[in-house]
Amino acid sequence: MTTVGGTIGDTGAGVEAPAGPMSVTAASNAVEAIAEAAADATSTVDVAELRALKNELTRFMMSYKFATDEMMTKINILKEEFGSIHDYSPIEHVSSRLKSPEGILKKALRKGYPLALESIRENIQDIAGIRITCSFISDTYRVRDMLINQRDVTVLLEKDYIQTPKANGYKSLHLIVAIPVFMSDRVQPVTVEVQIRTVAMDFWASLEHKIFYKYDGAVPDALVDDLKQAADASNRLDEKMEFLHDQVVALDTSPRDAADADMLNFAGLPPFPLPRNLLEAFVRGRSPVAPAAE
Repeated sequence: MTTVGGTIGDTGAGVEAPAGPMSVTAASNAVEAIAEAAADATSTVDVAELRALKNELTRFMMSYKFATDEMMTKINILKEEFGSIHDYSPIEHVSSRLKSPEGILKKALRKGYPLALESIRENIQDIAGIRITCSFISDTYRVRDMLINQRDVTVLLEKDYIQTPKANGYKSLHLIVAIPVFMSDRVQPVTVEVQIRTVAMDFWASLEHKIFYKYDGAVPDALVDDLKQAADASNRLDEKMEFLHDQVVALDTSPRDAADADMLNFAGLPPFPLPRNLLEAFVRGRSPVAPAAE
């Protein structure tokens, strides 16, 4: 599911402090002023130039949508493969979002970046965002490794907030990756922000994000302390649940159901029969053939 203008970039730091020469409020006012000025100047601007700019902006936004689609396909393939072959998948849930053009412009103004598409592409790396939630801490690293080992995924930046949590207790793996998007006349490398965290980490981060927005960043100290304690508690829960899971896996020595062994199961498709003689034929086909006697 891709949502436009939603939020995936909660980094456990609450509302971003104003950066660069312009605050959030000033950036918002500037956006409105630019829109009004553009409306007033429409009659003096070349229509062909406006059309060309619109096409350029459309291709710019589409490239991030296609990059998100490409990464979502990769992740869903991994999820389905594990679900079909293993007892469980390390990927519990995946969501994505695309910043709106207004959100991109506000961030560029707030950070003081030039309002040029190449500058925005270079400096704003969270236009496309994907969040992956996993059951266990070890799964977050497993999923990270599976993604970055793909040949067309280039890691530009990695921040491990699981091994080194933020001061408020926030934990997650953050990756900025680049993947090639094949347009009609070019191959465009596009950046995508990927956040990988456990279900417990995700629940805590979502709540923390809402609280900071509710208080507009000025969260009472007592509530900040409570959030830190909740983060520590969720981490202990993660560790305990993984320990219990490992114990259960170690004790499970029962063979799989014989009926399952004779079927091929794919998500969304009916089971395919897998008779023993077919498997034996494949085994014989993989065996080296003895040379014929002269």
